This record gives sequence, structure tokens and C-alpha cells, in this order.
Amino acid sequence: MAKLYFRYGAMGSSKTANAIMVRYNYLERGQKVLMLKPKLDSRDGETMVASRCGLSCACGYMEEIDAYPVEEYDCVIVDEAQFLTKAQVEKLVEIVDDRHVPVIAYGLRTDFQGNLFEGSKWLLAWADTIEEVKTICWCGKKATCNARILDGKVIKDGAQVMLGGNESYVSLCRKHWTEGRLKP
Repeated sequence: MAKLYFRYGAMGSSKTANAIMVRYNYLERGQKVLMLKPKLDSRDGETMVASRCGLSCACGYMEEIDAYPVEEYDCVIVDEAQFLTKAQVEKLVEIVDDRHVPVIAYGLRTDFQGNLFEGSKWLLAWADTIEEVKTICWCGKKATCNARILDGKVIKDGAQVMLGGNESYVSLCRKHWTEGRLKP
């Protein structure tokens, strides 16, 4: 039975590396995988997914999913799923329920202000299986918050979406995110 999986974690928790490895595992067994991301995610270039640890692979766009014969794939993997719309998450539900193809979506749960992203909200509501991909704060506790940083300080104002990596974001435990503490 196909399922919709949502694997979420704070920035730097190896979500994309995990997605690429899951894709590799399917391919190694002779199965077909459709790797997608939202067009909004342009950090790694068009039609590319790349992890901080150096893994990368080609992908398509979630906005173009109707152009793919989804039934011919053994799995659909979506990276940066927090950027999906409600309608796109509904499309993933339809792929699982009506076409019987498993979907594994990877993304952030919340933004730098602690608010749910639209895609994450609906994945949390509708996913069959929800799994946390863990990482740690500088203090060693589990990091659950994404802090946006500017000039070495945590900022909590601004647009919800600002693409960036280690230069713009750091994962913190809730206590240090609340305090705005980036180090001891």
C-alpha cells in the first residue's frame, strides 16, 4: 500500500542528503524514481537538488508534475516540500491514494519565526507517516528551530521565504532560538 511520508527537520539535518540517498537506493534496485522540487528553490540551479555535504542529482519541478507519467514510477520524492502549496500537497495525496505510488516529501516544518510553511502545514495534516530528521544545536540539545542570521545576530523580522544556506541560517534548540544565542 502506497503512503505519503513527510520527513521534516531543521536546517542542516541532512534532509536533502537523505532524499538523494533514498533515490539512490531505489535506483540501485532497478526501480524508477521521480525526484522533484518547487521552482521557488533555485539555490542549486535549475533542475538540480544538492545537499550541503556534496551529494546532488537532477530533478524536475513539482509545478510540472502533470507532465510526468507518475504511474510509471516506483516512488516520487519531493525536496524542499515546505514551499509547496495546498493544491500541490493535494496532488501528492492523489498520487498516493489513486495512483498507488508512494511519495516521500522532505522539508522544513517551520520558518525562522517559528511559523508553519503552507506545504508543511498540509503535509502534517495529511501525511500517513511523519518522521523527524534530527540535528543538534551548538549546545548539544536537539535543534528544532531555524534561526535567520544577519551580521552575526538572530533576526526575527522579514519575509517568510529567503533562500539561503549556512551563511543565512543556523539550527538552534528552542531555548537558544528564543534567546537569540548563536554560541555560548
